Amino acid sequence: MTFARVARDMKARQGVNANEIARRAYLYVSRNQALPPSVRYQAQLQLNSFGRYTRPSTVKNRCTVSGKGRGIISEFGLSRYQFRLKALAGELPGVHKASW
Repeated sequence: MTFARVARDMKARQGVNANEIARRAYLYVSRNQALPPSVRYQAQLQLNSFGRYTRPSTVKNRCTVSGKGRGIISEFGLSRYQFRLKALAGELPGVHKASW
């Protein structure tokens, strides 16, 4: 189950990156009050024709190892638990266990 969630998140990230410029252009045109309504309407139709995984709101922070959706350290893309395991094993460069 976790692999499916991670794969879905990766697919969403790729879709957003591939269509970001076109979506922003259509959003700009559809929200521009100076343009005629017919042009704005056509831009809105084009926005609606994009797929599900082209919307930035579909991208979630998920752990790349376990697929968990909570407690994610975004710089590493890992959950707290996986971050701790990899840090203790020395698999994360520049991360050390604190001692004082």
